[in-house]
Amino acid sequence: MKLSDMLAGHDHEVLRGDTDVLVTAGTTFDVHRVTSGSLFIAVPGHREGGPESVAAAIARGAVAVLVESGASELPAPVRASGPGVCLVRVPDTRKAAAIASSHYYGEPGRRMDMVAITGTNGKTSVSYMVESVLRIAEGASVGVIGTAGSRIGDELIPMPPSVLTTPESPDLQYLLACMRDREVAGVVLEATSMALLTHRVDRAFIDVGVFTNLTQDHLDDHGTMANYRDAKLRLFQGLCRRAVVNADDPVGATIPAMMPGAVTTYALDAEADYRATDIFMDASGTRFTLRHGGRAYPASIPVPGRYSVANALATVAACHTLGHDLAGLVAALERMPPIPGRFERFETSDKTSVIVDYAHSPDSLRNVLTTIRGFATGRVVTVFGCGGDRDTTKRAEMGEIAGTHSDLCVLTSDNPRTEDPEAILDQITPGLTATGTPFARFADRRLAIAYALASAGPDDIVLVAGKGSEPHQIVGEELIPFSDMATVRELAGA
Repeated sequence: MKLSDMLAGHDHEVLRGDTDVLVTAGTTFDVHRVTSGSLFIAVPGHREGGPESVAAAIARGAVAVLVESGASELPAPVRASGPGVCLVRVPDTRKAAAIASSHYYGEPGRRMDMVAITGTNGKTSVSYMVESVLRIAEGASVGVIGTAGSRIGDELIPMPPSVLTTPESPDLQYLLACMRDREVAGVVLEATSMALLTHRVDRAFIDVGVFTNLTQDHLDDHGTMANYRDAKLRLFQGLCRRAVVNADDPVGATIPAMMPGAVTTYALDAEADYRATDIFMDASGTRFTLRHGGRAYPASIPVPGRYSVANALATVAACHTLGHDLAGLVAALERMPPIPGRFERFETSDKTSVIVDYAHSPDSLRNVLTTIRGFATGRVVTVFGCGGDRDTTKRAEMGEIAGTHSDLCVLTSDNPRTEDPEAILDQITPGLTATGTPFARFADRRLAIAYALASAGPDDIVLVAGKGSEPHQIVGEELIPFSDMATVRELAGA
């Protein structure tokens, strides 16, 4: 495709060359992924590229380069490079990347039903639920993009390793094009606050944006809860056609005024378009009555917890908004398979129950522990930690929450990244100590899980929280293979 066509509708200034140049190898921020025919986008501060990598990108075969307004004078090797390379300056390389990538791949989002989910908790669960109910109710093929990677059904779409829940816009548009070419009926993606702030989901043509909730998290990225809120709300400021929002959440309750006539609400407590009443929970799941449009639908889900009911309401509301039959969607809920790493259960040979869950924020840890307490007959043993290079203000609070709702806690590492794992545990300890609950600490996560299993007996429940289905630990700059559930099974001899 001609570069001029890729940039159509976006302000740009040609610094050198001709925008009729053909881009034949896609777009990328990563200089190491540049090949002959690529468009290299020099995003300031990007770890794998940036303005300082322009010369290297050209040497690797880039036929065009985007740089950002305010960039310093191009270095001598760039000025001396071949005349066939087109250099273009744009006001914002991230905004331009979304437009250029979407055009390059033929605006694939327009060809499928697009659902984007944002919120502190519930994004992955709702994405899996949407996929499951559409597959079960209608046999639909649905693409999923999120924490666990990108896939169609059980087939992962190969991509370079990444810790991003929402891919950068060049990769997102590539994935959408792959899904379009495989003729999927729709795509459901997790839209993180940073993805929304950095324009990763611009030009994805979202049909339904879902807002689950807003609780403390990611203050390391946003600084304040107000900034975090505003980043989430970008989804509802022109990036989606319709919205499905949690009316029980104070931030969610503000969204209808932002999109008059285009918002559907769900709630457990507040008045809403979709409501759940008569909630009954046990260890096997939750039963409730879904109410919509003056009708009542008996419903059940194979996951315990009020928060799981809220996720089910979001799922049904989003799919019904897309035009799918409500009765069929509700009937499909009880047939959903387990969501990997979300209240994922296992029982050892001595009848100890183990639950692996992604809970890694104060609110999500409280939700999963209070749910477990609702049906536990024995002791609750909680293995948890806090991620490194992330919001430090939540660490003592999470210690207090774990101690309040557990009989024994085992502190351990949860993606320490570049921080000292022991220093992270030191910051969790004051909140835990204040509860008086006994605890042990092992920076080695495998040792921590082993200790918890050895400390538990029949009828006890071991919660391994924080990483869910993540297949790795992030230590320093490395992704080290590690699975909580695989470790539990191995240690239990399964």
